[in-house]
Amino acid sequence: MTENVFLYSARGFYEQDKFLYALLLTLKIDLNRGKISYDQFNTFIKGGASLDLNSVDPKPKKWILDSTWLNLVQLSRLPSFSQILIQVGRNDKAWKAWFDSDAPEESALPDGYDGSLDIFSKTLLIRSWCPDRTMAQSRKYITDSMGPVFADAVILSMDNMLKESDIRSPMICFLSAGSDPTESIEKLAKQNSTECRAISMGQGQEIHARRILSQSFEDGGWILLQNCHLGLDYMDELLEQVTTAPNVNKNFRCWITTEPHPKFPINLLQSSIKYTAEPPQGLRAGLKRTYNLVTQETLELSNMFQWKPMLFCTAFFHSVVQERRKFGPLGWNIPYEFNQSDYNSGVQYVQNHLDDMDIKKGVNWKAVQYMFGEILYGGRVTDDLDKVLLNTYCRVWLENHIFDDKFKFYKTYVIPKAKNVQDYHDYIDGLPLADTPEVFGLHSNADITYQTNTANSTLSMIVNIQPKESSGTFLTVIFLRHRIYDFQKKN
Repeated sequence: MTENVFLYSARGFYEQDKFLYALLLTLKIDLNRGKISYDQFNTFIKGGASLDLNSVDPKPKKWILDSTWLNLVQLSRLPSFSQILIQVGRNDKAWKAWFDSDAPEESALPDGYDGSLDIFSKTLLIRSWCPDRTMAQSRKYITDSMGPVFADAVILSMDNMLKESDIRSPMICFLSAGSDPTESIEKLAKQNSTECRAISMGQGQEIHARRILSQSFEDGGWILLQNCHLGLDYMDELLEQVTTAPNVNKNFRCWITTEPHPKFPINLLQSSIKYTAEPPQGLRAGLKRTYNLVTQETLELSNMFQWKPMLFCTAFFHSVVQERRKFGPLGWNIPYEFNQSDYNSGVQYVQNHLDDMDIKKGVNWKAVQYMFGEILYGGRVTDDLDKVLLNTYCRVWLENHIFDDKFKFYKTYVIPKAKNVQDYHDYIDGLPLADTPEVFGLHSNADITYQTNTANSTLSMIVNIQPKESSGTFLTVIFLRHRIYDFQKKN
């Protein structure tokens, strides 16, 4: 049940908030189970932020950051880490070697901590020493405590959402930069042999919306109301019509797209199925989402041996150029809004190119590279250096050597020799949850800033939404209850 509630709720969150929700849910459940104490929870979300460097013991070595030392001082107040300050001062070389490793969460901990700590205690230690590795370790903690479903990306399934819906439950998509579900909705309607009538809301569009809605009620068509944040006055009327109209065809469905707006009717939100159409975070999740839309029929569109490898290469290329945005200026000088229509256009071009290809001459790679680097994706790129980068990807990944058995994008990232869709899903599920920057052609240090900022923003958000202990009697009781429980557990 918890898993179903999580998947249902996470579907309506933006990508940047889905992991925050999973982490907070895990922490709260473990707190109520008694698996973690209130002091541990508090140390995890706040660290040593409330301490002053002048009021604590001086740090033993200069290489230890001030913020790290304050975190360790706070950590030392927990029973399992009571000797941590002494141990760091006495065995600083071992701690520095561990700290300097590329992935400290994967390395053995000094001073015997590796075998004595549970998963959350290790997470506390990683959070104190290495802010940039906090999210990676937190994902391990979520997997251990709740299961891999909670740590993995939540991939939107339009088919499953359609099965959950009914004639009285609109489906609302919260828009973001570069995300538009229109094409997916129209494709789904076509698969179900249903007409989808779309209208973009705005001033004076209510009249046309009423007409289309009435028509869809009768013949069981779908209505797609786009950009409803521009037509808020009609939303209350829409809800009343959808929930009370008699004799509605059982195939009728109402789809809505809107940007977040403070005046959007709360009753409509509560009565609807909510989702977002953002590209998921991570190459694994991006490829998984792409191949969720690939059918066996798609794999058999062409009998050319080049088709399947080029299809996967297009999907990988698409995920990389999207995911590279997370690195900020190190990724792209300008954050471009590459979206699903770019990928669909690329796939269509590859298919047409292979259909018209002279078998003796083979693939015209110059033409393919030009189309991807200058038109299909390059048409969005305005910065000269970004254009150089994009064309470099095209030259390296859109070339004849991708058909070689030894070809690799990077280490375990290869083009699978698959015959059906399930083979591709199995390969994608085996990819790492977290991507190393080298996959994108970046230095390993490129991830430090992104991961540190992500950890800081996630933990800050958790702190901000916690009840304030002095804000009322009820909240004080909650605080005292956790304190009493921790005391009883220790004694």
